Amino acid sequence: MLRTSDYDYTLPPDLVAQTPSAERGASRLLVIRRDAGAQGRGTLEDSAFHRIVDLIPAGDLLVLNTTKVRHARLLGTRASGAPAEVLLLHPRADGSWEAMGRPGSALRPGKRIRLGPDSEVETLEVLAEGTRVVRFVGLGAEAAIAAYGRLPLPPYIERDPTAADEERYQTVYAEREGSVAAPTAGLHFTAQTLEALKGRGVRFATVDLEVGAGTFKPVEAEDPADHHMHVERFEIPEATSRAIAEARARGAKVWAVGTTVVRTLEASADGKGGVLSGGRETNIFIRPPYAFRVVDHLITNFHLPRSTLLMLVAAFAGYETTMAAYRHAVEARYRFYSYGDAMVII
Repeated sequence: MLRTSDYDYTLPPDLVAQTPSAERGASRLLVIRRDAGAQGRGTLEDSAFHRIVDLIPAGDLLVLNTTKVRHARLLGTRASGAPAEVLLLHPRADGSWEAMGRPGSALRPGKRIRLGPDSEVETLEVLAEGTRVVRFVGLGAEAAIAAYGRLPLPPYIERDPTAADEERYQTVYAEREGSVAAPTAGLHFTAQTLEALKGRGVRFATVDLEVGAGTFKPVEAEDPADHHMHVERFEIPEATSRAIAEARARGAKVWAVGTTVVRTLEASADGKGGVLSGGRETNIFIRPPYAFRVVDHLITNFHLPRSTLLMLVAAFAGYETTMAAYRHAVEARYRFYSYGDAMVII
């Protein structure tokens, strides 16, 4: 039985990408072939991301997460003048928002954080999960986010967002705002790469999963089964359900661009190789051993130690293959995390 400590690895701090590659799509790509290795391990090949066009056969289906990152980070001050921060998670039906923030003492019920002369955020309630229910005072939510919201770059990017992040921390196919983090595997795709794949005969489908802050939360329990998995909202269009069913019927494979797509599709599996359409929530925790029901191939970035995302990749590629790939990536000085390089698991 694998323990959380089995998913630890040593990463030199300078390999954590603080900025995107010079050009979108110029990242490196580690190709993992699961069925070609000895002793149950796959083979590893260093490549470049633009070669993804040569790796996906005509007729196969590439599934993208079209969520867009919301300017969800709000910086303000408490009544004392001390700084405070609010991270908006998602809106509620009554116009309030579920949020996180720091320090926690600044987000007690009845307390307000001042964003500017025309806007405050008031905490209404502390939920069982530790998140808060907040409301906007003065400016409405949309106006306040437009005036004061910042892109919520991941906590391991140790700088403030810049104008370049406005473009590079969104996928080129992003549509509806709803996430507090980018579906980072998709950041590597350019419009030219997508067109090249279409020209090759690769087919496309989309989902929308709202990436939550829980994606960065490490597993603290030594037994992964004791980890409380975060909930994320998603929507699968009927067209995507049909596209997957048609791919199965013609013997084509389903490629997921990112772990968010894997979670969405696997949480909606219909037991016949396809998926159910519609909007739902999922707290699915994919880790070894897991029998994948929908996804055949995965494009992803390199993930945090002891994270649920690393465990998902280990379930997909195999534990030994995954950890060998990470050791190789460190030795070969790949760039890690959201703005880092990619791997494809074939």
